[in-house]
Amino acid sequence: MIALPEHPLLDAHAFLARFAGGFGDSPEWLVEALRIDAPAPMSSSDEIRAAVRDLLRWGGFKPTGRSKPASEYLVRAAAEGALAPINTIVDACNVVSLHSGLPISVIDRDRAEGALSVVVAPQGSSYIFNASGQSIDVGGLLCLADAQGPCANAVKDAQRTKTSTSTREAVVVVWGTRALPGRAEAAARWYAELCERLGAEVVVQALGEH
Repeated sequence: MIALPEHPLLDAHAFLARFAGGFGDSPEWLVEALRIDAPAPMSSSDEIRAAVRDLLRWGGFKPTGRSKPASEYLVRAAAEGALAPINTIVDACNVVSLHSGLPISVIDRDRAEGALSVVVAPQGSSYIFNASGQSIDVGGLLCLADAQGPCANAVKDAQRTKTSTSTREAVVVVWGTRALPGRAEAAARWYAELCERLGAEVVVQALGEH
């Protein structure tokens, strides 16, 4: 169970992917799907981008500049031919986020502590998001949180809970909006199908209000 706040716009969908043997380099078919012109069951648009930004603005966060949704970074990187493969779970995430236009978080369940919930981070909240020690101010932003606090969101996930080649269980959250009915569910279903094709066992995560 991932606890959700009462929210007028949020339409989040989540699942747990279990990789018994871990994961490594992506197969060629998945790498090819990282192209912006690759065949895909979904496609992004300016309307979707605007709806996602409205979702992130709701708590007072400003999704612009370096704090724009991760899905927008992917579109730009793919258009420039700079969207390189990382590993199977992240590449599958990037494929779905790129083509659906929805930001997606992926964390290592074993690196998160205690119960998970979605919260609007208090003003002044921040965390380190990369190995270089850079931090992001997440105040007012919808975040996935564990016992230590916010650890992932639609902009940048925390370094402390990121997946690696040793990950065995990955929690996926698709950050959808009610302004785009059914889109987050479809994106989560596609991502889950990719994970199963990559050999994972997928367990749908229950989401409930708190």
